Amino acid sequence: MPTPSPAAPPQARRMLTVALLVPFVVALALWAFAWPAARNAPRDLPLGVAGPAHATAPLQKQLQQREGAFEIHRYADEAAARAAVEDRTVYGAVVATGQGPKLLTASAASPVVAQLLQQAVTAGAPDGARVTTVDVVPAPAADPRGAALGSSVLPLAIAGVAAGSLVTLRGLRGLRAAGTLVLAAALVGLVAAALAHSWLGILTGNWWAEAGVLGLSALAVAAAVAGLAALLGPAGIGVGALLMVLLGNPFSGVTSAPQLLPEPAGLIGQLLPPGAGGSLLRSTAFFDGAAATGPAVTLAAWAVIGLGAVLVGARRGRSAPPATASPRVREPAPVG
Repeated sequence: MPTPSPAAPPQARRMLTVALLVPFVVALALWAFAWPAARNAPRDLPLGVAGPAHATAPLQKQLQQREGAFEIHRYADEAAARAAVEDRTVYGAVVATGQGPKLLTASAASPVVAQLLQQAVTAGAPDGARVTTVDVVPAPAADPRGAALGSSVLPLAIAGVAAGSLVTLRGLRGLRAAGTLVLAAALVGLVAAALAHSWLGILTGNWWAEAGVLGLSALAVAAAVAGLAALLGPAGIGVGALLMVLLGNPFSGVTSAPQLLPEPAGLIGQLLPPGAGGSLLRSTAFFDGAAATGPAVTLAAWAVIGLGAVLVGARRGRSAPPATASPRVREPAPVG
């Protein structure tokens, strides 16, 4: 009696899986990109207040009326506040002067924050007082709104995902895979610095330091993707791409600031390579390396752990017992 052919349920299950997976991915992407943008507002944004206590008390009280918006840092005078802005301790500072409030900003840290601070301080100033604004660390003339710098995060993430995927799909393993990832990331850094610094002029720091940051950012993503693929198989590529592009890019805060994103998006973004890379690039390009330690350690950790996973995955593959071949069945010789 002939065995019945496989029924349609397996095909139906595949169709249902695809039909449900697509809208789920779309919903996830909309949430990841639209939610931070829709909830953009200052949250414990570091802001300095400088001057005598009796002069700064009304300013500080006015700023603290926006509960949870600003994290106030006190400074004795304008020089100390200016140094804090240059060291990336605060995004800006309000200095009490005899002529009225003086606002120190750093549009290189975030043009969006600089504009937000100007609006907040102007709204809170006494009637008739004129607010003087000084841009201590201005954004480059070629990118005054920071749009070009913000647009650089996604290409670097895509480059990293592509490098990690190609290394895996081309069958490179162990030291060969790790060496290829490092070489590819170094070349990405050189090409990106040539475009962003030498051609577009949106970066104004040390050329080689910027190339190193761009290369390290690409390596952190590439190593993470290749490491996940080495441990999880091809599915690891999808997990890595989802983590770096779908979450890392919108949570990076490069187009605004991590403190403007809803929590925990701002914190998560700075723990992922795109956000850490964006922060490190700002520090290197505009602030002479100030506040670079944290994001540099984050990127290095992703790169080292990812490359380690690549090596571990290769060793595990070599130590796996070979599959036993099924015995061949010899057909009986013909009679006669």
